[in-house]
Amino acid sequence: MQVTQDLTGRRAVVTGAGRGLGYAIAHRLAQSGASITAIDLAGALGAVPAQWTRFPVDLTAPDAEQKLAEAAGAHQVIDIVVANAGLVPPWRSVEALVRDEWEQIMTLNVWAAAQTLGAFAPCLARSDHASAIVMASINSFSALPKQMLYTASKHAVIGVMRAAALDLGPQGVRVNALAPGPIATDALLSRLEARHRDGGLATEVALAELASGTALKRLATAEDVANAAHFLASDASAGMTGSIIPVEAGLS
Repeated sequence: MQVTQDLTGRRAVVTGAGRGLGYAIAHRLAQSGASITAIDLAGALGAVPAQWTRFPVDLTAPDAEQKLAEAAGAHQVIDIVVANAGLVPPWRSVEALVRDEWEQIMTLNVWAAAQTLGAFAPCLARSDHASAIVMASINSFSALPKQMLYTASKHAVIGVMRAAALDLGPQGVRVNALAPGPIATDALLSRLEARHRDGGLATEVALAELASGTALKRLATAEDVANAAHFLASDASAGMTGSIIPVEAGLS
């Protein structure tokens, strides 16, 4: 059977779709023919294309489960779910951890990913081409100083993905993960600028230093991540589930 990366007629749900990697992924899936339901904070959805269905949800709020159930209930079948929403907290050493911050990040980065998969699992099970993608990170299998919270959350995301792949596999639903390295999104640039104000490297110097540590001598881009998501969403990856694809330009 000839496989295709054409997504014409398929229905995709992307969380955190209003900006950054979520927007890039949703845009790439739409380019390939998928219809998009964009889930994000209400204030982040204003710039998404008019043809996308907008569904405002705060995935850290107490009513998130109900909101996701409403979003899933609006569809009989969903072919693609991208659980992308997440947040990188400020760097803190182990002795400076903040409980409220820990709970917020774990709720968004881990619980919301699991909750999204659970809410849309029945819709995915009705698809003949079901693919779910979870946003992991290179921090899912490595660690850096002062990144305990983010690292713990992204390690946990891999556990969510692997368990979901086993739970949903008998229903024909594939579940995989993307693990980006540093990507020059607005969020990363803002963090680098904040570090510079605190005495760190200038943003341009910090980006160049990050790029110099990769095999390709450049940072991976949002487009690179979106293209990898397109592959996982398509029939070209039909034999893959429970897998992690790093997108980091060969970060050493």
